[in-house]
Order: sequence, then C-alpha cells, then structure tokens
Amino acid sequence: MATIRASCPDCGDVELTTADVRVRVCLDDDRGEYRFTCPICSMVVVKPAEHRTIDLLVASGVQMDTWTLPAELFETRSGRQISHDDILDFHRMLNDEDATAAALSAISNGS
Repeated sequence: MATIRASCPDCGDVELTTADVRVRVCLDDDRGEYRFTCPICSMVVVKPAEHRTIDLLVASGVQMDTWTLPAELFETRSGRQISHDDILDFHRMLNDEDATAAALSAISNGS
C-alpha cells in the first residue's frame, strides 16, 4: 500500500495510506478534491485538487467518488435575494413561540 504525504492545517505534514484518502470529482464542472481524517487530531481535512493530483492519487490506489451539483442550482430564480436581515428576522420568529404557533396554525388551516 502506498504512503501518501498530506498536510493538516493544524498538525502540518502527516503520512497516510491509500485507504485513508478519498478523492471526489464533480461531473458537472470537473472540480476535484481529496479528503482525509488527520491521524493526529482526527479533523477531517478537505483540499482542492488539480487533475494531475487526482490522477496520481487514483493511480496509487485511492478510491474516487463522483458527484453532481444539486438541481436547485439550475432552477430559475425570481424575486429578491434573501438578505442577512431576513435570516435574522426568521431566527427571531423561530424563537417567538406565539409567532411559531400562529404560522403553524395558518399552515394547518390552509391559509
């Protein structure tokens, strides 16, 4: 099994095996990344990877997964964008039991 040297942002250089690393490639935009769990601090580290790096990792025995962008990214958008203030207002409403009860009541009554 090949030894792979990678870098954890907290621990610095670490040595991994091919079983410790996973490569992911997006089928829609051909973007690639690899990830591993640091053997020292147990943090999951995800790093972007160019095609050459991906090819080398896969050739050494690293498993590769593919994925696609969520369909929601391709939906037509209308209306204004949600602002930071909208999110804060929504958060306040969720903490207001009366407002939450009224909203749930309106939904169950079909309003």
